[in-house]
Amino acid sequence: MKREKLKIEVGCQKSGKIILAMCFIILFLATVVHAERIKDIASFEGVRDNQLIGYGLIVGLNGTGDKGKTAIQSISSMLERMGVTVSTNDIKTKSIAAVVITATLPPFAKPGIKTDALVSTIGDANSIQGGTLLLTPLKGPDGKVYGLAQGPVSIGGFAAEGEGASSQKNHPTAGKVPEGVTIEREPLFVLGNGNEIRLFLHKADFATADKISREINQVFNGEYAFPVDPSSVRLSVPPVYKDNIVRMITKVQEMNVPVDMTAKVVINERTGTIVIGDNVRISPVAIAHGSLAIEIREVPEVSQPLPFAPERAETTVIPRTNLSVKEQKAALIPVSGVTLGQVVRALNTLGVTPRDLISILQALKASGALRAELEII
Repeated sequence: MKREKLKIEVGCQKSGKIILAMCFIILFLATVVHAERIKDIASFEGVRDNQLIGYGLIVGLNGTGDKGKTAIQSISSMLERMGVTVSTNDIKTKSIAAVVITATLPPFAKPGIKTDALVSTIGDANSIQGGTLLLTPLKGPDGKVYGLAQGPVSIGGFAAEGEGASSQKNHPTAGKVPEGVTIEREPLFVLGNGNEIRLFLHKADFATADKISREINQVFNGEYAFPVDPSSVRLSVPPVYKDNIVRMITKVQEMNVPVDMTAKVVINERTGTIVIGDNVRISPVAIAHGSLAIEIREVPEVSQPLPFAPERAETTVIPRTNLSVKEQKAALIPVSGVTLGQVVRALNTLGVTPRDLISILQALKASGALRAELEII
């Protein structure tokens, strides 16, 4: 009896340890799966891109350039600055195109760093394939030049046409100059005020902002972070990092924080795309959906006069319309789901097209059975 009792106790201890270990594993996996790095869901104040814009010319086109006078006047002004005087009446070419150049100035950009340039025609050019962008200054919102753009243009496709046929791939009037922008000026930037810095969430959420502040305070072992509103967290710089804010920012960005997602269904009616979030739920409901197809076909009949008929006889067109209406029979189908997988399986049982599914989701939202926000884009 003692041995059996001992075996039972040992077995209970082992099973208890196994159950405890499984609980820890489940909790660990749950936290890992639903946690995101702060680096991926928020950014520090001032760490942002800046937009640049400029006006330039693309040359070397094979007769597909601008036909108007805008590009000709620009090329004439450029030649005058280079010491060559040419009248606009003497320039007759379709090998140039006026374009607008846009570029993104990355955070902490230093002189000499290269980035891509996007070029788009503003005239009546048919294609900028094979062209070269001439040296163009790019300015920021303050009117200062922050970069210079120049280089061959890549449109990632082609455009060719003949007398009776044409072929085109991608958009021939817009392209990119890979690494065609050279940064010439470093933008003014201040990383906080030395004592505190703000953290901006990419998507405002009260729960996420609070969890970020709690995680930062726990790691730094103090009350340094405070959620100001759903989109920002104020972080006081700990004394240890007063002279090394970069290391503090690196440590904050590597922290993992559970992210709360709102229950949302996004519908794009133009393309028939439907995206369902993880927290979407459907209360028990019965659905009957049948499609209605109406076909109208015009088949006119022509009555012509017989040979050798009198001159007053005329050809008569008699309209004939064939109308058919088909309505699909539908039965009530119970639908419900408390997890994303159940929701997907329940909607798949209806066997409808994406267009019909959009109508069903809208009806579910109107009835209150769809416990999620419905967003139509």
